[in-house]
This record gives sequence, C-alpha cells and structure tokens, in this order.
Amino acid sequence: MDHLIQILTPYAEWLVAISLLTFIGSLLLVPFLVIRIPADYFSHNRRQPLESNHPFIRISMRFLKNLFGLFLVIAGLIMLITPGQGLLTLLAGMVIMNYPGKFKLERWLVTRFRLLPAMNWIRQRYKLPPLELSD
Repeated sequence: MDHLIQILTPYAEWLVAISLLTFIGSLLLVPFLVIRIPADYFSHNRRQPLESNHPFIRISMRFLKNLFGLFLVIAGLIMLITPGQGLLTLLAGMVIMNYPGKFKLERWLVTRFRLLPAMNWIRQRYKLPPLELSD
C-alpha cells in the first residue's frame, strides 16, 4: 500500500479535482438520467431497441458512450483507494457502457438496495409516472 501511495502522490491534485468533478457531476447527472428512463423500461424481459439512426451516427455515439463509460470505470477504481465517490463513479460507468448482460444487471440492481424507491422519488419531483417492474 505504501508503494501505491508513493506512486499516486504526484497526482494527488488531479485525483482530488477528478473526484470533486465526478461528485458534482453525479449530483447533476443522476436526476437527468432517471427522468429520461421510460416508465415501462424495466417491465420488459429484454431491453427494447431504440429507433435506429444513420449507422455512422449510431456507431460513433456508441463508441463515445463506451469510451466515456470506460473513463468513469477507471476513475471509479482509482477513487476506491483515493478520496472520492469511487463506487458511485464505477457504477455510473458500468451503466453507461454496453456489454452482454447489462439489462439483466440493471434490473437486478434496481430491485435491490432500495434504488427503485429512490428513483421513483426523483421522478415524482418532476411529476413523472413511477418506473414499473414486471413480476
């Protein structure tokens, strides 16, 4: 652990800045993302495909989204051992990225850890219908 601290010490200012930015960003981004989820998103057994755009735009946006998600995953891993919102940042990165089993993981997370009531509380504040879950 001492060796790791010696490696990270020169980057402490950057790590603190990134931690602060991700904390503030998560406070702003979470409500924005929760209100954009369709009310019936979790009521299906599979994720519903989005309307297709031009293939170049769709592939480019998917690449940028996964690149940003990977950045958040790496930042979250770093913040697990430095000051910051490591778990929240790691989770945000995982939710943004595309990978097999993602929808199943999202449904599992929403039904655990009291996330659904918290998400519905945010939606209620914006006068949106609550998220529905299939049985």
